[in-house]
Amino acid sequence: MPNILVTGGAGYVGSHACKALAQAGFTPVCYDNLSRGHRWAVKWGPLEEGDILDGDRLRDVIRHHDPVAVLHFAAFAYVGESVSQPDLYYRNNVGGSMSLLGAVKDCGIDKFVFSSTCAIFGEPKTIPITEHHPKAPINPYGRSKLMIEDMLADYGVAFGLRSVSLRYFNAAGADRDGEIGEAHDPESHLIPLIFDAAAQKSKGISVFGDDYDTPDGTCIRDYIHVTDLADAHVLALKKLLSGFEGGVFNLGTGQGYSVREVIDKTGEVTGCDIPLTHAPRRAGDPPRLIADSSLARKVLGWEPVRQDIGTIIEDAWRWYQNRA
Repeated sequence: MPNILVTGGAGYVGSHACKALAQAGFTPVCYDNLSRGHRWAVKWGPLEEGDILDGDRLRDVIRHHDPVAVLHFAAFAYVGESVSQPDLYYRNNVGGSMSLLGAVKDCGIDKFVFSSTCAIFGEPKTIPITEHHPKAPINPYGRSKLMIEDMLADYGVAFGLRSVSLRYFNAAGADRDGEIGEAHDPESHLIPLIFDAAAQKSKGISVFGDDYDTPDGTCIRDYIHVTDLADAHVLALKKLLSGFEGGVFNLGTGQGYSVREVIDKTGEVTGCDIPLTHAPRRAGDPPRLIADSSLARKVLGWEPVRQDIGTIIEDAWRWYQNRA
C-alpha cells in the first residue's frame, strides 16, 4: 500500500481524506501539530506530530515513510482571524507551505495535491464561478491560498512538481459511518452553529443580512459534502500517479442554498425550533457563491453524490449528536 503524506490530516477535511485514501488502497501518513486538529481523528495510518514550519522534521518523516505524493491540508482557515492576525496566516499558510515544498523538493517527491478555496476569487463577477474567473481575494486567508497556488505553478516550471489545486466552496456534513466529523473551536461554519442553537447551547443563530438580492434576502452558498471533497482528493492523486501534469479545479455542487433555507431545513432534520436574530451584513459577504465544477467532472471524473442539503445536514447532525 503506497504511503501518502497528509499534512493537516487530523483536521476536518484532512481526516476525511485520510479515510478515503485508506479505502482506495493507500496508507495515509498524517503529519499534524494538533494545534487545531484532533488525535482521535487519526484512524487510518500513523500520526507524525510536527509543524510544517519545521523543515528538518518534515524531511525526517518523508525519508522514513517514503511517500509517493503529498496531500496538503495544513492551514489556518478563519477569515475573521486572518484579518485581525495576518502575520499568523502568512507565516503558517505561506511560510509553512514554502517549508513543505522545500522538503518535498529535497526528497524527490513530484506529486502534490493542495487544498485550496473559493476565497481566492473574492466577490464574484459572474455566477456560477469557473476556474477562469478573476482572482481578487479580499482577506489574508484567501490571499495566502492564492499565493500557494502561484508557488505550486512556479515549482512546476522550475523543479517539475506536478500539482493539483482543489478550490472548494462550503465544506459541510460528516462521515456517514459516524467515525469523524466537524469539531472546530471556535466554530464558524453555519450548520454546526445552527445545531448549537437547536441544542440550546447558544442563544440562537445570527443571520447577517436579510436584504440581499436573493429570493429570501439572505446569502446563498454552495454546500459540498466533506466526503465528496475527500473523494475528489483521491481522484486527483490517482490522476497525478497516472502521469497527469496537473491543474486547478473548482469543487461544488452547482446548487446554492440560502442561509434561511439551511436554517429551515435544519429545523426539519432536528425537529427543533431554531431561534434566530437578524444582524447587519458582514463586510465582503457576496450575495451568491456557486461553483461551476464541470472541469472536475470532465478531467478528474469526479461527481458529488451527496448533493442534497437535507442529506448533508442529516449526516452532520448524526455526528453532532454522537459527540454530545
